[in-house]
Amino acid sequence: MAGRTIDVDGTVWEVSPSGRVTNYARDEFGLVFTHGVGAERVRRYARYAPLGPRRWDAALRELPDARLRAFFAESQPEWTSPDGRLARARAARAGR
Repeated sequence: MAGRTIDVDGTVWEVSPSGRVTNYARDEFGLVFTHGVGAERVRRYARYAPLGPRRWDAALRELPDARLRAFFAESQPEWTSPDGRLARARAARAGR
């Protein structure tokens, strides 16, 4: 999936859609912030409602970096997020 990167306190995080679909369809999107690889990978999740475009790729593209950093500050660690549980369940089914 296409995404972006932001710098938060000297650490570069990749930002992309989480892929979780809710009852709100295009009114709400999930974001996943990822840093590191393999066993060192850290993920954080946040949700937002775009004011402009309703497609996730256009909505993510139009967000200013400052707003992405604000979403990061409000984000949840993977183990506390419904989006994180979905990602772990997908990985378990894939045998990872």
